[in-house]
Amino acid sequence: AYEPDFVAETKKAKYICEPKRADMLNDEIVQKKADAAVKWCHHASEHELSNGGKPWYYLLIPHDAINDGKNLQGFVAAYKIQ
Repeated sequence: AYEPDFVAETKKAKYICEPKRADMLNDEIVQKKADAAVKWCHHASEHELSNGGKPWYYLLIPHDAINDGKNLQGFVAAYKIQ
C-alpha cells in the first residue's frame, strides 16, 4: 500500500507532497506511484467538489529543492503534477 510522506491542506486545496531524491524522480517505480497518486487525486477531487469539498493535487518534489526559502505555494507552482 502506498502512504504519502506528507499531506497539506490550505483554505482552497489539499496536497499529497512526496519528496524524493532528485536522482530518483525518473525511476520507473517512482513514476508509477506518481501516476497512481495523480489518478487518486483526480477521483478524490471529483468526490470532494461534488460534496462541497476541495480539490486534491499531487506534488513530486526533488529533495534538493527543499530549503528555508520555499513555501507550499512555491512547491505547488513548481512541482504539481496533473
